[in-house]
Amino acid sequence: MDTATDPRWRAPRLWRFLQMVARALVAVVARLRVTGDVPEQLRHGPLILAANHISPFDPVVLTAACQVRRIAPRIMATGGLFRTPVVGAVMRRSGHIRVDRRTAEVGQALHAATGAVTDGSVVLLYPEGRMGLDPGMWPERGKTGAARLAFASGSVVVPVAQWGAHEVLPYGTPKGLLRAVGRALVRRPVIRVHFGEPVDLDGLDPTVPGAARRATDRIIDALTTTLVPLRPDEPDGPRHRDPTRPTETTRVHRRSDPPPV
Repeated sequence: MDTATDPRWRAPRLWRFLQMVARALVAVVARLRVTGDVPEQLRHGPLILAANHISPFDPVVLTAACQVRRIAPRIMATGGLFRTPVVGAVMRRSGHIRVDRRTAEVGQALHAATGAVTDGSVVLLYPEGRMGLDPGMWPERGKTGAARLAFASGSVVVPVAQWGAHEVLPYGTPKGLLRAVGRALVRRPVIRVHFGEPVDLDGLDPTVPGAARRATDRIIDALTTTLVPLRPDEPDGPRHRDPTRPTETTRVHRRSDPPPV
């Protein structure tokens, strides 16, 4: 590939280095198992990765899993991280995309992400819009941002399901942090990440009212289907119970496709 003429975004060396650090960090506290992949032609973008969100440790896990698959995504992350000293500067230098939720500037994130994907980047986001509170820890009803990004950029959406990060860091981190990390160092739980099949968004016209909602449901359906094989013995709920995690049923996702047998 001619780097002089190729206009696509390229991951800064800092971000590539941090991906290796993330992979080493995960190896200390857990056993990472990565399965599935993305088509070779999409490995460097344009591509949208849609992941489930179950733990504060998720960004580290997903960063490590992407490093295994030679993908350097730009992550859509909460604005609070960008306001944090040192961390904020690292996030900006690494090319990640700031999301200021519940503010008038939140729309700027979609604009920035659309530009990033259109320019050939891989963008990783959480379609649920928050750490899920589903009682069974299944993907909950999503926000429409991922669907609108797919419509605006015309990019493929690949679901990335992950399971096990909740055994390393609890929902209420820093509450319970030391005890959880100590347990993980001893037990080294298995963390599984699977890159699924691209989401089928064919037949959806973005100009038709409700299309973004229907596309979002398809993305969450695909993410749920991708997650099922990662937790075969835990269909009704996780074996590992996190006392800091609340539950909420107002956003439980009702699947439109039958679960795999």
